[in-house]
Amino acid sequence: MKKENIISEVLPGSIAEELEIDSGDMVLEVNGQEPEDIFDYDYLCEDSYIELLVRKADGEDYLYEIEKDEDEDLGIRFENGLMDSYRSCHNRCIFCFIDQMPPGMRDTLYFKDDDARLSFLQGNYITLTNLREKDMDRMIRYRMEPINISIHTMNPELRCRMLNNRFAGEALSKLERFYEAGLEMNGQIVMCPGYNDGDELDNTIAGLFRYLPYMKSLSVVPVGLTRFRDGLASLTPVTAKIAKDTIERIEAWQDKAFGLYGTHFVHASDELYILAGLDLPEAERYDGYLQLANGVGSLRSLEDEYTEALEAYDDDLREEGETVTVATGLLAAPFIRRLADRCEARFPAKKINVIPIKNRFFGEQITVAGLITGGDLIEQLRDKELGERLLIPDTMLRSGEDVFLDDVRLSEVEDTLHVPVNIVESSGGSLLDAFLGYRSEKKERFPGYEPEEIYYE
Repeated sequence: MKKENIISEVLPGSIAEELEIDSGDMVLEVNGQEPEDIFDYDYLCEDSYIELLVRKADGEDYLYEIEKDEDEDLGIRFENGLMDSYRSCHNRCIFCFIDQMPPGMRDTLYFKDDDARLSFLQGNYITLTNLREKDMDRMIRYRMEPINISIHTMNPELRCRMLNNRFAGEALSKLERFYEAGLEMNGQIVMCPGYNDGDELDNTIAGLFRYLPYMKSLSVVPVGLTRFRDGLASLTPVTAKIAKDTIERIEAWQDKAFGLYGTHFVHASDELYILAGLDLPEAERYDGYLQLANGVGSLRSLEDEYTEALEAYDDDLREEGETVTVATGLLAAPFIRRLADRCEARFPAKKINVIPIKNRFFGEQITVAGLITGGDLIEQLRDKELGERLLIPDTMLRSGEDVFLDDVRLSEVEDTLHVPVNIVESSGGSLLDAFLGYRSEKKERFPGYEPEEIYYE
């Protein structure tokens, strides 16, 4: 079926606007070639002279001859940002979270993507089992890096079992192709006790060492198990003992990697440190926080930013009394409580409640804030004294929307709990601002910065 590259937006002041190209028009060809996807389109538009064939909304075709600076953007945005269908995953991984979802949720929550282009554009992780030679050629030609790869194990036979795909083991050979091309990579291991922990984890890390320095980082995260696992492989959760053993192994590999390459390379997720009851590493061990999206270093980064923001505040800046409540997951609640204690010690008129929310929707082994539903939030806060405001992290909501995973809207939570809800961005400065009732327009905090006051109705 022929793709329809329909324009959704023409940027003001752009070449496209000057040529009176409009939203609703369709790009048919660039230099006589139909773009396969957004990467083809961008590549074809790089030259200083291009011919752009556009079908107007009335069905008439126009050929535009365009002279421009090399790499100058035409100012066209498309309804489908990828300009192609998303590629789905054909594996049946024993740990797949989507397979552990209850029925009846939004269709989009059940889509398993395994698209290398989304790995580059959005940071998604791919298994390599869906990659053709043509795909790898394009990734290398267009320098689609870093590419994020779900590795899980370097044992080919074990990888086939864990991904339930007989080609999953041989797919690891594609790492060699990326390495030879100098394409930057990040790796991920979902650790499943009895499968890829212990000595198998050591073997996997050792096997990936040969891809440094182009393999920039490797994260190890514990498997997440919901209560919806009927008919799925039997898996056990990561215990405190396993978490501690894993961290000891990882830190030994970090020391070796740093001595050889000046990078710590492999990192345990924050959840593993919390499960083990160990202090988080210092910021320097995270090598610039390459795996924040995987929960690696997010709490350390949050605490360091919070400390900097707290030092920048004037002691007399906020004296009036106020009670606020923070709702978060079981994992982060003790950590947030410690930060709240520091705020209360600095500003005694402030009272901050921190309430950990149990995940009854997915099961109480799921402890991260990003998987808390609106229903659980309402149920567990309904009879609590919440004070003047309720604070929740932005990860609880769909990106850019006011909807929780269970389709409960933010307004429903506010109406039911009779309290305004403030959404807190994932930075230490934003958290402190929220505690104190201020909103910062800047992510970074500097001494002498005077925050803007929020007025809550």
